[in-house]
Amino acid sequence: MDKSEIDAIRRILAGDRDQSRVLMDRHFQSVFRVAFRITGDETDAEEAAQEAFLRAYNKLSTFRQDSSFSTWITRIAMNTSINLVERRNRDLAHDGPRVADSYSALNGTVQVADENASPERLVFNAEATTLREAAMTALTPMERTAFTLRHMEDLPMAEIATALNLPVNSVKQAVFRAVGKLRRSLAPLAGGIR
Repeated sequence: MDKSEIDAIRRILAGDRDQSRVLMDRHFQSVFRVAFRITGDETDAEEAAQEAFLRAYNKLSTFRQDSSFSTWITRIAMNTSINLVERRNRDLAHDGPRVADSYSALNGTVQVADENASPERLVFNAEATTLREAAMTALTPMERTAFTLRHMEDLPMAEIATALNLPVNSVKQAVFRAVGKLRRSLAPLAGGIR
């Protein structure tokens, strides 16, 4: 952790609330990306990222500083995002169809047809999106999170293990299982057989 983060944390703990902006400015984009990969929705990712920073601010006195602040806030964001997804899945009112930029069976959105794309292209894109989203949904939250952090955020296994509070081998197994499940589910997109 660099000196400016340590100084910002020290000042926040001393009562200077404005210093939280330093940490938020530095880490918001990466926290948002992780939240978006887990939630699959920009609005939900924004909500989860903001909630993660609020939780981090409220629990900053418990931060031991034996790992980097980015690892700590990423873990909070992952938990917040997973909780939000589970809460949304239980909320029946959230499942109604909404108009969006793209069709999403996972998020219950419908798309107004693009006049520039051919009907065949629209059908193919919708089918491919549905298959990808269904494949990601079929993963357990742990597999989805480990896969996302490894293959979409390019984090090293050791950092993922620290963020998830798991042994490195458990993270490797979760990523391996996720990749296997995704390969089987997405074989039709690659021209393979199920």
